[in-house]
Amino acid sequence: MIRNSLWLILMGLLILEGSLIHWLIPQNWQDIVQISSNFMLIIILYIGLYLNRHSALLYGLAFGMLHDFVYYGHILGVYSFGFGLIGYIAGMMPRRQSGLILSTLLMMGIGVLLFELTKYGVYRLFDVMNMDFEFAFTHIMLPSVLFNMLFALAVYIPMRKLMEALQGQKVQAD
Repeated sequence: MIRNSLWLILMGLLILEGSLIHWLIPQNWQDIVQISSNFMLIIILYIGLYLNRHSALLYGLAFGMLHDFVYYGHILGVYSFGFGLIGYIAGMMPRRQSGLILSTLLMMGIGVLLFELTKYGVYRLFDVMNMDFEFAFTHIMLPSVLFNMLFALAVYIPMRKLMEALQGQKVQAD
């Protein structure tokens, strides 16, 4: 049952990202900056950091492709590629103690920034976006990183406990 909770959490966040999140961001911020809420990526990063890179890769590919289909962007597969890649990279980070919130938040921020850079690079490569890098970095990437780090901080304790329960369940199965 605990293993299915990851799927339910990610499906719930998929629905929330498209419906409720735009109401949480103040209107005057939306005029100045573009904030993309990648809450599913945060959960995938937790999976990569606490479980393993292969699970993060599979969750990233599956839910990234689902995100591509539901919220069709300019190119299909960008979110799938980005979520899978960043989740896999997070899983390759050296194992750390579970109580260090600062290192976890730093990894979340780096992961979201790498995803935003990957998304910008793919869109720029296929000439979908002709935006200057400085403008994209200051008006899209940094606000998105800060907003997603705020979410990562809010769900840190519940996700850590869930991941520890999943690790304990995996050890008992072995």
